[in-house]
Amino acid sequence: LRRGRLFTVSTAAGDLKAIDSIDAFPPGVDPSGDWYDEMLVRGDLIVVVGFSYDRGGTEINRFRMAPDGSLAFLDSHHLKSNDYYSSRNYASRIVGDRLVVYTPLYFARYEADPLADMPGLSRWTPGREKPSFQRIAQATEVYMPAPLRAEGPGTVEAMHTVSRCDLTAAELSCEATVVLGPNGRTFFVSRNAVYVWVAPAWSWSEDGDDRRFLYRIPLDGGRPAAVEVEGAPVDQFSFNPDAANNRLDILVASLTGGDAMWGPEFAAGSPALLQLPTSRFGDGSQAAPASDYRPMPGGEYVGIGHNRFVNGWLLYSLNNWTRNSGVSHLIAARLDGAGHPFTFQVDGGVQRIEQLGQDALLVGGHGETVFTTVDLTSNSIPYLGFGFTVPDSRQAESRSHGFFFRPDPDPARSTFGLLGLPIMRLADNQWTAEMRFLQRQNRILSDFGHLDATPGPRVDDGCQASCVDWYGNARPIFLGDRVFALMGYELVEGDATGAAIRERRRVDFTPVAAPGK
Repeated sequence: LRRGRLFTVSTAAGDLKAIDSIDAFPPGVDPSGDWYDEMLVRGDLIVVVGFSYDRGGTEINRFRMAPDGSLAFLDSHHLKSNDYYSSRNYASRIVGDRLVVYTPLYFARYEADPLADMPGLSRWTPGREKPSFQRIAQATEVYMPAPLRAEGPGTVEAMHTVSRCDLTAAELSCEATVVLGPNGRTFFVSRNAVYVWVAPAWSWSEDGDDRRFLYRIPLDGGRPAAVEVEGAPVDQFSFNPDAANNRLDILVASLTGGDAMWGPEFAAGSPALLQLPTSRFGDGSQAAPASDYRPMPGGEYVGIGHNRFVNGWLLYSLNNWTRNSGVSHLIAARLDGAGHPFTFQVDGGVQRIEQLGQDALLVGGHGETVFTTVDLTSNSIPYLGFGFTVPDSRQAESRSHGFFFRPDPDPARSTFGLLGLPIMRLADNQWTAEMRFLQRQNRILSDFGHLDATPGPRVDDGCQASCVDWYGNARPIFLGDRVFALMGYELVEGDATGAAIRERRRVDFTPVAAPGK
């Protein structure tokens, strides 16, 4: 999915061949006010999720891919919603045969009929300019914590909606669960539930008396439960379900307004590890006690950059906004509470934390890309391991899908593997894109080479919709024994059998604008 179009490329018989492309929007519409952000695949069914400012709401477009790779448009629907965009999170997941979509829906205080605000689904038909919504949530599917219900309607700003749509139905059908609260939110999808943390958006006071709640919404359509909480998570990586101990581990900060738009980039203030037993969930009248929170290193105005749970550890970075932004501190704390948190200074900052087998990987740097391993398995004491630096470069993609690590399949070689990350290299005052690959051997990182994008000016692709790469345009792909670099409109295959990766073949599937357009 790129710049408002879907593409298919065949990898059959060890080759690469561009097969087909199709607009990611319904035929005949003006998509200039639309953004197509997410693509999900279920068998031969392809689902594109976007947001339409013109036609209104979250747009769900379905396509069918034939065995030969050709694409056909099936249908388009709209969910009534406000913009779901997040710099780090995604609106949709596929669970079994169901599409699960989170959408915020803010109350229109000028509406004469409040029921007109309720979540709805509209099927697109040619020639219709605006959606015709049919309600998909009844009053019995709307939930509110007992404390907010007692305080009255002034405490409610938004309907946080989780819709479940049957992808196998000939005509898409959806049902929704609505939870009420302030308009700030962070949500996380586990194997059997969606968690939605609601808090006032852009709350910058640690002394406020505002109310915050965490909802648990079962994916089977069961009744939601809630618990009152303090602070708010940084992003979706702040959640760690622990089924063995019947609890949910969550990194929370005191100054954050949720993960809408670019909210995670401004999270700050007094972090704590909330270890919440699932027994706390109820009608919202119960609050997580202070004993559930474990204070963590940080400070009132210290920024929290990235966070991740890896192998029984919580890792997060601190950025002191009053100091040199090129230095971060990494905090590592055991989830079982043993010992004290460890603090490491990381020159160049921390721009990414990823899982690397049982260990972790930090990526950062200013004017260079620095890869640093974090050993989490040696005598219960973490340490920063061997690193690797690519000079005169920067990351080309900040989201989680820009990174991939393929571990060695041999269990005896658990500290071996291959990783890929798109970067931009500066040479002769020109930025060029490449996919950088590093080899991990017994926890030591070494250069495994790179695959390059074809340099030169961009060809006019006749883009009509979603013409800014908000979600990046490059990522590594590991398909069986084959290694690919997707960079813009090129898919490049590398040969990883030698001492360094080298190009094997590539295909360019750039669409060309029609004459006169």
